[in-house]
Amino acid sequence: MEEKELLRGGQFLVKETNCEDVFTPEDFSEEQNMMKEAVMEFNDREIIPHKARFEAKDYALTEECMQKAGELGFLSVAVPEAYGGLGMGFVSTCLTCDYISSGTGSFSTAFGAHTGIGTLPITLYGTEEQKQKYVPKLASGEWFGAYCLTEPGAGSDANSGKTTATLSEDGKSYKINGQKMWISNAGFCRLMIVFARIEDDKNITGFIVEYDKDNPNGITLGEEEHKLGIRASSTRQVFFNDTVVPVENMLSERGNGFKIAMNALNVGRIKLAAACLDSQRRITTLGVQYANERKQFKTPISEFGAIKVKLAEMATSAYAGESATYRAAKNIEDRIAIREAAGNSHQEAELKGVEEYAIECSILKVAVSEDVQNCADEGIQIYGGMGFSEDTPMEAAWRDARIARIYEGTNEINRMLSVGMLVKKAMKGHVDLLGPAQAVQEELMGIPSFDTPDYSELFSEEKEMIKKLKKTFLMVAGGAVQKFGPQLEDHQQLLIAAADILIEIYMAESTILRTEKNAKRFGEESQSAQIAMAKLYLYHAVDIIEEKGKESIISFAEGDEQRMMLMGLKRFTKYTNYPDIVDLRNEIAEKVKAENKYCF
Repeated sequence: MEEKELLRGGQFLVKETNCEDVFTPEDFSEEQNMMKEAVMEFNDREIIPHKARFEAKDYALTEECMQKAGELGFLSVAVPEAYGGLGMGFVSTCLTCDYISSGTGSFSTAFGAHTGIGTLPITLYGTEEQKQKYVPKLASGEWFGAYCLTEPGAGSDANSGKTTATLSEDGKSYKINGQKMWISNAGFCRLMIVFARIEDDKNITGFIVEYDKDNPNGITLGEEEHKLGIRASSTRQVFFNDTVVPVENMLSERGNGFKIAMNALNVGRIKLAAACLDSQRRITTLGVQYANERKQFKTPISEFGAIKVKLAEMATSAYAGESATYRAAKNIEDRIAIREAAGNSHQEAELKGVEEYAIECSILKVAVSEDVQNCADEGIQIYGGMGFSEDTPMEAAWRDARIARIYEGTNEINRMLSVGMLVKKAMKGHVDLLGPAQAVQEELMGIPSFDTPDYSELFSEEKEMIKKLKKTFLMVAGGAVQKFGPQLEDHQQLLIAAADILIEIYMAESTILRTEKNAKRFGEESQSAQIAMAKLYLYHAVDIIEEKGKESIISFAEGDEQRMMLMGLKRFTKYTNYPDIVDLRNEIAEKVKAENKYCF
């Protein structure tokens, strides 16, 4: 794939994407499908049967399962072969994370923290010596990694940490002092990526710190935290008291820690989205199986419209999440390949490849983490009183899902980041927002067309709607930027509303493109329920965009400008032919009921 054909991050907003150019789960290679089967088998054998032990805070079991995952190569999928890894592509990395994560959030968190933020900072920023020394141990599961960024006073404001690193008089080592909290894998890790401030530096610096329980080097651990969910993931405070770290264990250069932290989190965000996907599939499957078996008024409850709504919406959000996550994962993989072909090292290529799609990573993190929570919530409701009981799987799924909206950067932070990064890209000329935004303004001043378009082709009206929704974003965000300029970042409520519009556009478009691609190659008839899901998702997206657009316009515009923009909003969110929502939901629910599982 040539660079000119591959959209840059954020360009989905201003450029049209052909369905042939998106990657979908139906495009998995034979190797990827084999990996998927192996991961699912591991999950079914090692994780799911032991749910009760995980819920009873069996931390040793989490560590044991991590070791088994290491032996099977699952911890090394993303690690280059030169450092003992499988060296598989980014899509395979997301796929592994997806299918290994649905047994319990406890293991999923340990796996994600180790393979992502525990290992990646070294593979992406480490020197050759650091990579040779540490990465093979992390890839095999001989050692486990943890990531020490958050402090009592430094959560979302990660760069404000108070932990210090002081250079020794002989210049050979640093002494680290401070306190970190919410550290995943702290109880069984052998290596920590620790962020500390040297002197009065503006930015923090990263260090690779070894931890040996028999020779703790000034490191002490707090007790295991008592948490709402992910109960068997080890989460502790970590205290550093004159912890000696050799100078050669500085990660990257001095003051580069904040950049390392942010880029490691970009990868973490899309992987977190992937980690929520199979949980949604499994919750949907459990929900439909229960609904098919449970009878009330002498009828399986899956026959009732009130339950069909839930099954249809749960399946639709899972399908949309898959569509968008694998679309972005393949874009990242292709961007990495382009950079490698241009002579970049794998390290540089992966770093820049993921950084390019940081907007999409934030979008996915928000959308999928919120969808999995809603899915689990409806799962409990389908089970009724039983859903509230620890004897059924739904309450644990609901508790485990809750953390996904907080870690890897809260959803509020990610919403603001997605729009902030897009505006920055526009300022740098990487995404032309100004031209299209001006074109939308001119269109608003002109006379609208009253022609009745021909919408006989599959998704022709839906794709037209997507174009109009993009105009809505350009109108709203463009108006806000014009009014507030660089001060826009002080108007968080407007940023969040704009982010919700952006998120819905990306998710709805990804769902439509996946379904269109599959309808063309497998036949429309075989994709009937998927077509219904794509239309249903878009309908909800239009509703959200209309609401958020109105909220924004009436908050920053007034007089004639406000009236004109509200008229534009009405025009851009109006269907020519509204879909029959009840009919769409019934079709999706009937398909799931008949298959007795999530079947897409």
